Amino acid sequence: MLQLLSTIPALIGFVSACFASEAGVREVSVAQPGRDLAVTVWYPATPGGKPTVVGDNKVFKGAAAAIDAPVVPGRHPLVLLSHGSGGSVQAMGWLAAELAKAGFVVAGPNHPGTTTGDSTPADTPRLWQRTADLSAVIDAMTKDPAWSSVVDADRIGVLGFSLGGATAMELSGARASLEAYASYCDSYGKWDCAWFAGGVGYVDDEPVKVDKLDLRSIDRARFEQSNLDRRIKTAVLVDPGLAQAYDDGSLKEIAIPMHFINLGTVDTIPLAVISDRLAQLTPNGSYRTVAGATHFSFLPECKEGAAEFLKSVGEIDPICSDEANRPRAELHAEITGLVKDALVRDLMAPGR
Repeated sequence: MLQLLSTIPALIGFVSACFASEAGVREVSVAQPGRDLAVTVWYPATPGGKPTVVGDNKVFKGAAAAIDAPVVPGRHPLVLLSHGSGGSVQAMGWLAAELAKAGFVVAGPNHPGTTTGDSTPADTPRLWQRTADLSAVIDAMTKDPAWSSVVDADRIGVLGFSLGGATAMELSGARASLEAYASYCDSYGKWDCAWFAGGVGYVDDEPVKVDKLDLRSIDRARFEQSNLDRRIKTAVLVDPGLAQAYDDGSLKEIAIPMHFINLGTVDTIPLAVISDRLAQLTPNGSYRTVAGATHFSFLPECKEGAAEFLKSVGEIDPICSDEANRPRAELHAEITGLVKDALVRDLMAPGR
């Protein structure tokens, strides 16, 4: 049954009163077979540590945090973070820092093969690698003595954007059909499908020529396998990828709350990520949209002159000129509120 996300100011007030208003940050390494992960961890902190700005670069404004600041005492809910194709976990710092201030430990890897400067069409549909990344982060955060006394292993959620939203879907129990995805790309040809057909990837921060990807050449068994991690208790999915490819039956079996957020309105949300139907199919689904936003509104705020710089280097996506009719900071505030409300309700409500 489709539920509406409700705001819960009383709980938000409770959380704000109990936790410090600062975000601490640390970088950790998580070993995976042939795939070591660089993981950024934000956490509720008391004053101290070294001030820093996470994700600051020539294009984007970063998010303030304090390196190695003392952790607020107690056990805190853990939220796994998964970035979009060609993105980075640091670029989600504007949201992660606010969640840390609200009392969550937020941990996310840069997924090898689909992150900034290290991204290829062939790696993109291998969601089983990304879900394994997140499960490995859970293992590290719940077993490493440095973090096991900080996080509550019984209160774990996942938050994903775009391809990260698809990763979060799969970690929650959704399964995708390879033929459905390939057929969708046969007829659609935009967004992710254009990436598969483009013949370009990125290695060591440089563009490289690659073969066009035939989706039907992907290992079907791996693509369609269940990547469910039962430690996940709730999921927030912002413009999740593969929206046209999920198996209906798998969605109907998902027991946890699934909070879908689309950036835009019904007439502007791309077919690649539109999620109202997905929310209707999941037993505990909710669906919200953010008017005036576009897919790129989830990226950090852009610096002055960034749009012109991106144009000068041949970037064709409207990363900093996304035609949104509301300031990105305002959109971020609304998105943060929706995400925080969902996570507080599911992981911090009394009795949880």
